[in-house]
Amino acid sequence: MNAVVFSPGDMVRARGREWIVLPSPSEELLNIRPLSGTDDDAQLIAPALEATPVSAASFAAPTADRLDTQDGGRLLADALRLSLRRGAGPFRSAAHLGVEPRAYQLVPLMMALKQSVARLLIADDVGIGKTIEAGMILREWLDRGLTDRFTVLCPPHLVDQWVSELAEKFDIDAVAVTAARARGLERGLPTSQSLFEAYPYTVVSLDYIKADSRRDEFARACPQFVIVDEAHACVGNERGKHQRFDLLQTLSADADRHMLLLTATPHSGDIVAYDRLLGLVHPDLAGGPESGDANARERYARRLAQHFIQRRRPDIQDGWDEKRAFARHETKESPFTLAGDFATFQEAVLDYCLNVTERAGSDQRHRRLAFWGTLALMRCVGSSPAAAVSALRNRLGGMAEEEAIEPVVFDAEDGVLNESDVEPATAIEDQEEAAALSSLIELAQSLDARRDEDPKVKKLVAELRPILKEGAKPVIFCRFIATAEALGETLRAIFPKAAIAVVTGTLPPDERRSRVDALEPFENRILVATDCLSEGINLQSLFDTVVHYDLSWNPTRHQQREGRVDRFGQQAPVVRSLMMYGENSPIDGAVLNVILRKAEEIQKATGVSVPMPEDQESVTSALMQAVLLHRGGSAKSQMTFDFGPGADLFERQWRDTAEGAKASRARYAQGSLKPDEVLPEWRKMRALNGGPKEVARFTERALKRLQAPLEPLLGHSLLHLDFLPEMMRERLGQRGLHGTKRVSFEDDPSPGVTHVGRVHPVVAVLAETLAEGALDPEAAEGRALGRAGVWRTRAVSQMTTLLLLRLRYKLVTSGRMNRLLLAEEATGLAFSGLGQDVSLSAEDALALLEAEASSNIDESARIRQIDAARDRLASYTPALEAFAHQRGEALSFDHLRLTEAAGGGATVKVSPVLPADIIGLYVLLPEVN
Repeated sequence: MNAVVFSPGDMVRARGREWIVLPSPSEELLNIRPLSGTDDDAQLIAPALEATPVSAASFAAPTADRLDTQDGGRLLADALRLSLRRGAGPFRSAAHLGVEPRAYQLVPLMMALKQSVARLLIADDVGIGKTIEAGMILREWLDRGLTDRFTVLCPPHLVDQWVSELAEKFDIDAVAVTAARARGLERGLPTSQSLFEAYPYTVVSLDYIKADSRRDEFARACPQFVIVDEAHACVGNERGKHQRFDLLQTLSADADRHMLLLTATPHSGDIVAYDRLLGLVHPDLAGGPESGDANARERYARRLAQHFIQRRRPDIQDGWDEKRAFARHETKESPFTLAGDFATFQEAVLDYCLNVTERAGSDQRHRRLAFWGTLALMRCVGSSPAAAVSALRNRLGGMAEEEAIEPVVFDAEDGVLNESDVEPATAIEDQEEAAALSSLIELAQSLDARRDEDPKVKKLVAELRPILKEGAKPVIFCRFIATAEALGETLRAIFPKAAIAVVTGTLPPDERRSRVDALEPFENRILVATDCLSEGINLQSLFDTVVHYDLSWNPTRHQQREGRVDRFGQQAPVVRSLMMYGENSPIDGAVLNVILRKAEEIQKATGVSVPMPEDQESVTSALMQAVLLHRGGSAKSQMTFDFGPGADLFERQWRDTAEGAKASRARYAQGSLKPDEVLPEWRKMRALNGGPKEVARFTERALKRLQAPLEPLLGHSLLHLDFLPEMMRERLGQRGLHGTKRVSFEDDPSPGVTHVGRVHPVVAVLAETLAEGALDPEAAEGRALGRAGVWRTRAVSQMTTLLLLRLRYKLVTSGRMNRLLLAEEATGLAFSGLGQDVSLSAEDALALLEAEASSNIDESARIRQIDAARDRLASYTPALEAFAHQRGEALSFDHLRLTEAAGGGATVKVSPVLPADIIGLYVLLPEVN
């Protein structure tokens, strides 16, 4: 006897309950999802091994024994719509997104959809939304069944940020793989199984995985979808970059692997590194634009247009009319004057440093160590007396390695911005120097005890007072731990009514995030942080002002600091940035003239922002010369020090780099792909799945029914999660949600207010719980929603039967890979009188649920009406089937429109799985005058 064959979308009965069949990995197995569950509840079973044979089943129509009110019908319709995650439209990811993308953010998705294997270099500016753009592609690929495993490779400080973004914005729970966490993840796994095989969704630290001992194993088990963040840090010539490049080159050699490379600085002037980066995207791009014959150059240009996208913020604001996507950025400089003992101390330290460099001798390594060591010490002295005390003590403690000092001076290590905020241990020569250091330490300690007299602190307080009164919420960035901690103590004494947190590298990443999040309930908040927060934690929802308390010696760091606040999702209309410096400080003066002013001039002249050249010799030479000039040093003294090539070479290298990047951008930048034709389809799918209006009304009604109503305030509401039923509280608690939250359903909520969208955990838990309870009342917590109802309304002129439907579809994709997918859709049909033809469909039919009931009906009369309506259901079958086929054809056409707008890609045929599920049955009677 042949076994019954089931297809995706079919309903079956197994193990005493009903299930929906999902696409299965083999013919011998069935992938089934509970009728009232979600995809997370799916199971694989082997029908041949089941004690009771798996049989076909059908969905039971609603009955009169579970009547509900009009409010119950409304809730069920919205709960069903918001709980479905397998959309049938061309943007399958729309049902999973917790963010409303802007038009320009659809461009990378459209480019990827055109490709049989997604390979893109996304090089948009900082804060434009590269994470959202990459996440949308990933979510779409998961929902289309094009991949079932992925990994994100990123610097270690971005791992937790990626895990959080994937969960909050794309409904994806990934595990973090770092050196500290890998052993725990591997515990209990078979020796033959890689953790990347055991955990399908991972975010991996590049520093952890690049090691020779791990690289080959990872390449073997690596998923077929890879996102690489900060990709420019993987293609240089230093050892760390070389290891990372070897890994990515191995991964990209698999022509079937989807790869998204993200960077805000694709071209730093190093042509070789740039070509290596593009070569990871496609082999045709590895040789550069001028290599080969005319055909090769044409092929290069064509490939680049297919795989490379780069937009600056002005491109978005002007070319896409997206001015509302970003706040207006106001910048201000705030110089202060060192005076008295504070000025004397800096002069004394500089004299000491110049004496050290003068004694360095002719040995190049010794001279370089002396230069770097004294520059690092100058950084600390310019930061604060507290940092000076720490650095001087560290120097007194002994020698330091060259590799440990370099990132402190240049804010970079191995080409990647360094987040170390520890005051350096530099070097010491002899006992005479030790005595000098002891004297300087004593002076620094006396100044640290007089923080309220510090001109730098006084200037900061003068700047903060007026903007805090206006409601500003500042982040103050310091370079060193001691400075941040001392400044935090000082500000707490000066602003006792403000909530002030200090975050430094002494805290583990989880604690840093927790300390920032703890400020959310306070309207008056100040965050003091080191550069451990300038990357890795987005701050735009809680802060709107950036203060550069310490100048960074790398202009890219300033951009990163401001980019934490001034980015997509910032709700404040204006973002302020304030740069502080000592106008008579030789240290700040050198950095301003040699680095920051030059960066500004180069950007204005070329229109592009590029990192500093990685020529440390030129940088140190230029800085030391600038210090002497600022102090009035003579040409003779400068010749004595013989600093090397100096500032001219450094500036020339930097300008050449910028000109190269400008030429590259002019040649390669493209913005021809406009998704205007597809935006209506996107919005239609979002509305069909449940847009902001539907989310708001459902959440408000559901919470009211559960006796945990929203508390309305001006512009937003308070959500009291602790009032929810126990099971819901537990599920939300697992996502870190508890207590009271300020929420809004608007796409652009006020600062400090959480946007609640379709896939927000609160909405998801409410929708899934109420929908599951209606379909399986015995498992429901509290009173389950009924699936039938009768009421009178003036919205109809004759008896109308309204059906709430769940339609299932098979999606067959045709292209490089043919796939069979399952999709679902919630909709409605209405029939007037005793007729068998549809009178209203889809949104028009469901709109009848919103027309207010006008009077009550006796219960016995309601039961008779539902029983009669059940008797009519068989006569509606032809109309239901015709409607389902029409929807399938319409959805197939929508897929075709997207394919044509994207310029290519796989075609999709959508066909319904019948019969349709009748979830709700409602009879609306005309009001009797």
